Amino acid sequence: MEEQAVIIVGSGPSGLATAACLHRHSIPYTILEREDCFASLWKKYSYDRLHLHLVKHFCELPHMSFPPSYPRYISKNQFIQYLDDYVSRFDINPLYGRSVESAEYDEASKRWTVKARNVTGTSGDQAEEEVYFGRFLVVASGETSDPFTPDIDGLSRSTTTTAKIGVNQPEVIHSTQFRNGEAYGGKNVLVVGSGNSGMEIALDLANNGAKTSIVIRSPVHVLSREIVYIGLVMMKYFPAGMVDSLMVMLSKLVYGDLTKYGIVRPTEGPFFMKVAYGKYPIFDIGTCNKIKSGEIQVLPEIESIRGNEVVFKNGNSFHFDTIIFCTGFKRSTHKWLKDDDYLLNDDGIPKQSFPNHWKGNKGLYCVGLSRRGLYGASADAQNIANHINSLL
Repeated sequence: MEEQAVIIVGSGPSGLATAACLHRHSIPYTILEREDCFASLWKKYSYDRLHLHLVKHFCELPHMSFPPSYPRYISKNQFIQYLDDYVSRFDINPLYGRSVESAEYDEASKRWTVKARNVTGTSGDQAEEEVYFGRFLVVASGETSDPFTPDIDGLSRSTTTTAKIGVNQPEVIHSTQFRNGEAYGGKNVLVVGSGNSGMEIALDLANNGAKTSIVIRSPVHVLSREIVYIGLVMMKYFPAGMVDSLMVMLSKLVYGDLTKYGIVRPTEGPFFMKVAYGKYPIFDIGTCNKIKSGEIQVLPEIESIRGNEVVFKNGNSFHFDTIIFCTGFKRSTHKWLKDDDYLLNDDGIPKQSFPNHWKGNKGLYCVGLSRRGLYGASADAQNIANHINSLL
């Protein structure tokens, strides 16, 4: 049993930012991380070509700027190096291999009891249970904790692996298992999901000679990095509705009518949709040109999967060697967080609206769930540390 003032669950950028801010106030804390490293999504589960989508000064963590030598848009490896340096500077030492099973608040002692299994070097039921106590609990497990693959007729959960199952089964993987398109040259590959990961993975596949198709089921906004930057700057001075209208107008000027290529614009603005639904616009870095040239085929929603044949809602069907699901993540907070009827809903998203989303009751907080990316996580971390410091 161990006791600290603060228990942080998760050591992604949000958890690291919170730890650094607590460190600046000399507030003792413990970070519990289920993986064997910090920032595991970046280090273990992201594709090679990944870059931060926003200009670097929007993505800095608290109290440490990016090196001046870094480019305007930072690569995956550069961001990982930045996080390595960040952890060293603020002496952050997560406890790895700790899978949190429950977190409950004890009214008598006015503290949180967190039970975790230490799975380091063990497996399954052999993992040792550990108990941690803290006056404050910070949920930093993020928006992207558990990869999600939708239920599709004919898709067996047992086939969702990196191995091909039988001669008539395609390889089926989640985007967290994709690294680059080099191994897919000449193959028929279907990308399911039209978020930024799906669009970038489709581009990488096409650049490496794969016969690439992408499922775009819902309306999406397509913006260039430059358009997004203009919008972020304008948000400081103009109403969100006005900025959204300008973003849509600029998108139409740059990309034209995309409906003939299978891409429909939503009726609501890009910044509104991001805040209201957590749906990011597409930060286009070349995928649209590939779609317009026919190098990437846009397909509608999937009806079913029959062997290596995929049937679509419009009645067409195609054979694929590989299916890559870029269908996002779910949160598992509801499985272990007890005694919270105020801060988070069943999907692990704050019930309270921005900017009051980060603070719950009984010393409970959340960081990185404001749907405002690294910029929002940094603000949350500073708010949380300052609030805890005022109470102490």
